[in-house]
Amino acid sequence: MSTTLTRPVPPVQEVSLGARLRAGLTRNPLLVLLVVMVAALQVSTGTALDWGNLRGVLLDAAVIAVVAVPGAVLVICGYIDLSVGSTLALGGVVAGKVMAGGQGNPVVAVVLAVAVGAFVGLVNGVLSTWFGLSSFIVTLGSLTAVRGVAQLVSPLPVNTFGDTFGFLGVGTVAGVPLAVWLALAALVVAGLVLTTTPVGRHVYAIGVNREAAFLSGVRVRQVPLVVFVLSGAAAAFAGVVTVARLNSAPAGQLGLGFELQVLTAVLLGGVALTGGEGGMFGVALGVLFLGMLRNGLTLLGVTTFWQSVASGVALVAAIAIAKGTHVVRQRLEARAARTSSGGPA
Repeated sequence: MSTTLTRPVPPVQEVSLGARLRAGLTRNPLLVLLVVMVAALQVSTGTALDWGNLRGVLLDAAVIAVVAVPGAVLVICGYIDLSVGSTLALGGVVAGKVMAGGQGNPVVAVVLAVAVGAFVGLVNGVLSTWFGLSSFIVTLGSLTAVRGVAQLVSPLPVNTFGDTFGFLGVGTVAGVPLAVWLALAALVVAGLVLTTTPVGRHVYAIGVNREAAFLSGVRVRQVPLVVFVLSGAAAAFAGVVTVARLNSAPAGQLGLGFELQVLTAVLLGGVALTGGEGGMFGVALGVLFLGMLRNGLTLLGVTTFWQSVASGVALVAAIAIAKGTHVVRQRLEARAARTSSGGPA
């Protein structure tokens, strides 16, 4: 004799289309703003979606994205790196000195520049994580000191690096700039690490509550230290790509204001400045939004001064959007909890 066990099936709650749209907009408000902005630019300029224009936007965005990836992970951990602009300059100058006149070895130039950037990140990381100094203050000091070192290394601009080295800046693979492929790889790898590995969970745990993470066995010093090193190395590599593209390495001008561009892209992407929240999809959106904003203003003939104003406004708007999105998400979650418990919606 056989018996059939039946298990009560919970009722399936109907979710209206309006509720789904509200949830989608709450999760990705920047995606909607990006689509609206691109459509408006295409209508007003007629060239925003031309491949030649998009290629330039993607190339500029790729340089920011390479640095924004570890920068975002640092912010999720509860730290910040404001020295990336000067580290970019130092990495670019080191590579430029090796390749000056086109006589150097490109591999040596890249490895040496990245090593120098990693060392800057290591110093920032040790002071911030092991000695407990504020990463804001430490990297603000590095911002000035590293810029000075870059100018000491090369008081005058160096140029003429050769075609092999120049491929890093202007070369393409399958019609897409090499830097864009590298940025995509960095975003995908970082996204997978954050969402599917114990290290990713540790990053969020440190950002949410450092003491609780420590008591849970998380290496609260080692994990951010490694990310600081990656941040410095990525900034230096971005410097290599930049000088390869420009075929020149002016130490006093490379990466000026770059740290604000990276921070704006990270915050636009929904990474919480208080730590513990954010992801790589949002960072990619933030980088693209910032790139399209600056490109659109250029197409419309807006001066660089007003572009700086727009970037600053975007930074403030990013914080306001993040705050508003957080509040709306909390309300939706509270409403969903009341509905599932049988209470009033």
